[in-house]
Amino acid sequence: MPRPHKKRKVNHPPKMLGFKPFGIRFCDTEHVDMQYEEYEAVKLVIYDNLSQDAAAEKMEVSRPTLTRIYNSALKKIAQGFVEGKSIVIKGGNFEFEKDWYKCKTCFKLIDGVTNPTRCGDCPTNDKDELVNLNE
Repeated sequence: MPRPHKKRKVNHPPKMLGFKPFGIRFCDTEHVDMQYEEYEAVKLVIYDNLSQDAAAEKMEVSRPTLTRIYNSALKKIAQGFVEGKSIVIKGGNFEFEKDWYKCKTCFKLIDGVTNPTRCGDCPTNDKDELVNLNE
C-alpha cells in the first residue's frame, strides 16, 4: 500500500480563479484544471526566480517532487496557450501557511481576520461575505 501524499505548502492564494484566451468567450472554451500547488511551483520558480531546490524547501517537498509538479504546470500552461483553452486554478493536495479568506463581493484576499464573516471594506451588511479558502 503506498504511503499517503503529504500536503504541499502554498504561501499565498492566487488573486484570480484562472485565465482565459483573449477573444474567446469562457463558455465556448474547454478548460484545463491547474492545481494550487502547480500554480505555487510556477510562481516560485519563474516569478520569484528561486532555484528548484529553494522552491522545494518552501513547499516542503523533495526537489524531484517539485520538478514533477512544475513540469505538470508547464504542460497545462502550454496546452491552454496552444489549444486556446482556459486555465482554471482549483483543488490539489495543499495547505496554506495561514488562514486565507476571499470576499464574495469585492474578491479581496484577506488573511488573519478577527471576524471571519465580514470583509470590512465592503458596504454590504451580508454576514457571510467571506469564503474560507483553507477548506
